[in-house]
Amino acid sequence: MLRKIIHVDIDAFYASIEQRDHPEYRGKPLAVGHAAERGVVAAASYEARKWGIHSAMPSLTALARCPDLIFVPTRFDVYQEVSRQIRELFLEYTDLVEPLSLDEAYLDVTVNKFGIPSATAIARDIRKRIREATGLTASAGVSVNKLLAKIASDWKKPDGLFVVLPEEAEAFVEALKIEQFWGVGRVTAEKMHRLGIHTGSDLKRLDEAELLRLFGKAGHMYYLNARGIDDREVVPDRIRKSLGAETTFMADLDDREELTKRLWEISKEVWNRRSRQMFIGRTVTLKVKYADFREMSRRRTLPKAVRNFRTFWTVAKDLLNIVEFGNGKKIRLIGLTVSNAEDETEDRQLRFDFGDEEEGS
Repeated sequence: MLRKIIHVDIDAFYASIEQRDHPEYRGKPLAVGHAAERGVVAAASYEARKWGIHSAMPSLTALARCPDLIFVPTRFDVYQEVSRQIRELFLEYTDLVEPLSLDEAYLDVTVNKFGIPSATAIARDIRKRIREATGLTASAGVSVNKLLAKIASDWKKPDGLFVVLPEEAEAFVEALKIEQFWGVGRVTAEKMHRLGIHTGSDLKRLDEAELLRLFGKAGHMYYLNARGIDDREVVPDRIRKSLGAETTFMADLDDREELTKRLWEISKEVWNRRSRQMFIGRTVTLKVKYADFREMSRRRTLPKAVRNFRTFWTVAKDLLNIVEFGNGKKIRLIGLTVSNAEDETEDRQLRFDFGDEEEGS
């Protein structure tokens, strides 16, 4: 039996809550964060996005683009409460709810509590009830698996609903830009472009062995994604134990400056993922694969969770400095992982450092 999966994503979650609670901000460009010299945008309203403002952008850059930009401080306790309210609504339909962050979740409604045969009808009803209960709009994607449902939820943002039927899946995936695939960040996309891979159709032309050679173990995922295949189940109350990213270089490297540059790119990617997932941990691990495919790792566990990018980057760079390379020993892959999550109480979460945060759309 084909699954019926819904991915629900609240539109501009933090910014929309601020505009909901402050009528004077509605219809105006707004950023959640601090307009300080070293501040960054944690979230941007759709009005601000028209000026090219986005999450993780330096605040001064955002103000230069839009001098009338309104900055408001984060209210994480409010965001948590709204997220809890929406989560309870989801659970009225199914117990198979997998939160990805405060503002998005997967729902498996193949068998649901109301016996509704149409996942599209359920998604439409959920969006209506979210608006009525919270005053916020939500976008939803509906399909036969998590991969397609998540991509679909972005298709008609904001306040949209898009469905990918089973018979449409193959053509839908082939027409996608490579940047629209889950797990393909900026660095990986640039590498794919250099290889002539720009669409799902381009990616599909490479066999699994070639993708594994080019991208390491992520190549298996890319092989499946290019065919619209995703057998992952919706896992309720998922507990994330780690979060990371890695990249395989087009050519093996032994230049410290170039490796540091690549590590910086991976660090930003991991930090942005960490921010979206609201994941914090105390252990930073650097993985290295040499040209001869030998692997090694170096890790550091800190007394407290890593809460700002400056600390994270300093640890990552220090780990690279103790890795042996050069003199004929070259590196083909590096990866970075955060693990050893803390059991955060709500009071500690309210002090979450948004200095380098990024929020989804």
